[in-house]
Amino acid sequence: MFKTKDGSTGRLIELCIFYFLFYVVTGISVKYFLGSADLGFPGMKNIQYLVYSTTGGTLLALSIVLVLKWYKIQTNGYTTFLGIRMPEEFLYIIPSGVCTAVIIPTTTLMYSLPISVMVAMVIMRGSVIIISRVVDALQIRSGILKKKVYMEENIAVLFAIIAVCINLIWQKEGGFDFIYNAAAVIILTAYIIAYSIRIYIMNYYKNTRGKDVKQDNKGFFAVEQIAAFLTMVVVGLVIYFSPQMFGWTGPQITEYVEAINNPVEDWGWAIFAGTAFGAVAFFSVFIFMFKGRTATFAGLVNRLTSLIAGTAATLIFFVFFGGKFPGTSDWVSLIFILISVAFITMSEKKRSAELKKTHEIDED
Repeated sequence: MFKTKDGSTGRLIELCIFYFLFYVVTGISVKYFLGSADLGFPGMKNIQYLVYSTTGGTLLALSIVLVLKWYKIQTNGYTTFLGIRMPEEFLYIIPSGVCTAVIIPTTTLMYSLPISVMVAMVIMRGSVIIISRVVDALQIRSGILKKKVYMEENIAVLFAIIAVCINLIWQKEGGFDFIYNAAAVIILTAYIIAYSIRIYIMNYYKNTRGKDVKQDNKGFFAVEQIAAFLTMVVVGLVIYFSPQMFGWTGPQITEYVEAINNPVEDWGWAIFAGTAFGAVAFFSVFIFMFKGRTATFAGLVNRLTSLIAGTAATLIFFVFFGGKFPGTSDWVSLIFILISVAFITMSEKKRSAELKKTHEIDED
């Protein structure tokens, strides 16, 4: 699929292009399926689309890792847990998969809130950029990360934070105030906690490979996805049977059960649309764990790519489906995002030269 070399700037650009394309499709799909039926859209409810799209995305990722047997991860060594002999990395990759099971639905739920795709991406991705910088600080202090964070990376983080603040404070279109919306705050909090743990684990894995042990990103992704799938199945079954077993009630639970028992029209297309988010998962992890880069750098590249994809998705939805045109705050945020991209580009030039000098990556 890729003609560039592992760890090269060319490979990074290829990953970003695919990530961008599939995220544009994901952003448009959410707004399309949740659009009002009166305007010609399917008019699905939030939970209905969450069930169908998550099913499509998860099954795509799971099918590929199982068929290609990526789960045969290269390991530093083996350990025994509960009488089972396994690669020692499983002890922390499986918890990362549990966190992924939280991230997948909360991402879709954020998109379903009454704000533009661009704003949802700014809020979530900006938060993760900050988390990535904190992870580097923690792992440098503990001696896990041997590389330093460049000044350009720190400046890029600063501009990303400004972009987030603009939308959190300024964005109140359509009567929606993010800060004072309980659902939005709960969803974002769960998203941030899960991603904090996951990013730390991904970088712990990347920075603790033993001598002559390959950084097996495909293996990490496979084990993580299997754990995420099993977690979502267990939680999904508990929620499905919760009215009978625990007497739980509420509109969200009712909507979830009905989505399964009485699938709405276009449910098959919603599952198909969800496969785009499943494709995004591959490129997201491979960028986060990109060879030889800090968490700060990889987090910035990952999130900034999706932020720009959010702009494209909002504009495309406006042009072809009559959606809302991005507001002033969206465009101001985009300016700071592009400034951040400029600084991260400077950083990549320095890092690439450093890695070639130390023979950690080969010339393209």
